[in-house]
Parts: sequence; structure tokens; C-alpha cells
Amino acid sequence: MQRLLIATVFISLSLTGCHQDRQQDDDSFVPPNTQEINKQLIPSQQKYIRQETDEINQYIKVHEYAMQITGTGIRYMIYEHGKGPVAKAGNYVQIVYSIKLLDGTLCYDSKTDGPREFRVDKDDVESGVHQAVQLMHVGDKALFILPSFLAHGIAGDHDKIPPGAVVIYDISLLKVQDNP
Repeated sequence: MQRLLIATVFISLSLTGCHQDRQQDDDSFVPPNTQEINKQLIPSQQKYIRQETDEINQYIKVHEYAMQITGTGIRYMIYEHGKGPVAKAGNYVQIVYSIKLLDGTLCYDSKTDGPREFRVDKDDVESGVHQAVQLMHVGDKALFILPSFLAHGIAGDHDKIPPGAVVIYDISLLKVQDNP
């Protein structure tokens, strides 16, 4: 939740910064008051986060999952335990996965797209996925529910994941290594 608030403030400041460059060209432009914008945005963001959290909690309750929660808000459940090494930042990992929305819509699946390989905390993968695989051992199978701000955010992925969507990753960690 704190990351979302920080992101909102950052976006507000970025937009204000962009407008200040225009001020040099147009003396009639009056930049918005950043504090006033933040005062208006923060309550709406808090309301959105509460609604999203309620939806996630309802999903977990309906499915009777015994999930844990990380400090960043990822809900997870390791339902099959492996005995291999734990994934760490900088490792190269290979996963098989499925990605669904809370309504059950299948968005992506490694059965169609193939296994995914990436470097933990380095490659262009959703931040929630980087966090998720670091909770896993090779051989683990786990279910992760990523809040929208740790998945594709307010924009979605411009394809199958809509804006502001909570996503459910079902991940099997196949491989962890130091080099590709």
C-alpha cells in the first residue's frame, strides 16, 4: 500500500515537473499545487486499495485457501514442496506458470507460451513475480495473488490483463542457477 502511495506522489511530482518546463514558453500557465493534488489523490487511492484488498480476501475465503501474506501484500500458498535451492536476487530462474484474473479468466499459460526464464530482480518481469520466486525452492509449486500495483498496475498489459487487475500466478519453479 505504501508503494502505491509513493508511486502516486511520484507521478504527481513528475507531471508537475513536466508542466514547469512549459511555463518558460507560456507565462500564462499556472502549475498545479502538488500538495493539493496529493491531498485529493491519496483518499481515492486508499479507497481503491481497500476495495482491491476486500476482493482478494473474498476470493481467498470462497476458495478456502490458507494463504500467507508478505509485507508488500502478496498472498501466497506453497502447495507442493521441493527440495532444491531457493531463488535469490541475481539468479537465473525458469518457471512454468498460469496467470488468471480473480474471475477465473486465463490470461497466459506456459503450456501455450512456453516456460519463462528471467534473472531475479534484474529482468523486465512484474515486481510481484520477482518477489514471489524468492519465496520458492526448486520443485515448489505455489499460488500467488498479486495486487495490481505489483502486477501490471493501472495500465494493464495492453493485451489480456485489464487496467488495475489483481492477478493470480500459479508457478512451478523448475530451475535456479547463477549463470544462464
